[in-house]
Amino acid sequence: MSDNETLLEVRDLKVAYGGIQAVKGVTFEVKRGELVSLIGANGAGKTTTLKAITGTQPVREGDIKFLGRSIRGQGAWDLVRQGLVMVPEGRGVFARMSIVENLQMGAYVRDDAEVASDVQVVFGIFPRLKERASQLAGTLSGGEQQMLAMGRALMARPKVLLMDEPSMGLSPIMVDKIFEVVNDIHQRGTTILLVEQNASRALQLANRGYVMESGEITMSGDAKALLDDPKVRAAYLGE
Repeated sequence: MSDNETLLEVRDLKVAYGGIQAVKGVTFEVKRGELVSLIGANGAGKTTTLKAITGTQPVREGDIKFLGRSIRGQGAWDLVRQGLVMVPEGRGVFARMSIVENLQMGAYVRDDAEVASDVQVVFGIFPRLKERASQLAGTLSGGEQQMLAMGRALMARPKVLLMDEPSMGLSPIMVDKIFEVVNDIHQRGTTILLVEQNASRALQLANRGYVMESGEITMSGDAKALLDDPKVRAAYLGE
């Protein structure tokens, strides 16, 4: 497997809710080792795209390939087993379970002997979770729950980690922390597709970026070039 290998490939993806076409023929790819950002305003179709990739929203047309094979129509359970793992918008932690139990649930599809050691790896990335290991997830702050959702996803040992709006609804200090951790996870070797409304922060971390508007990809390229593009700055950075 080469470093330049395409792990996730989306081709001409179309998704509709009833008669409303939310995603209109989107094409993009994520290569091994990359952090790719998919940015756009609320309602652009970013989350719908992720739901289609992870099998929780039916695809009308097009194809999705993971590790070179079509995964269109496969369920989220099967995809996690293959290494395609999502941190959902809104975090979705198991509120009545402890932090440790939530992390163990992230490894539910695994049958190896390294789950306990991986919990300690996650605690190394998120010291705040280690301090509260036995605390119920439902009693954590929004930022702490976001950390837990990210840690739980890492427990599945993802080949590609999909992240849907990880900074949404968090305080500025916690937003800084979350983006630091996203960068840390990427630097440790995890391939990431990051969906974010915070275009500036997302593009600062990314290798490449795609701009989504009204269900279509309207711009793409090197993340730093997009960050400097006058159209992107005007539309998403308030300049």
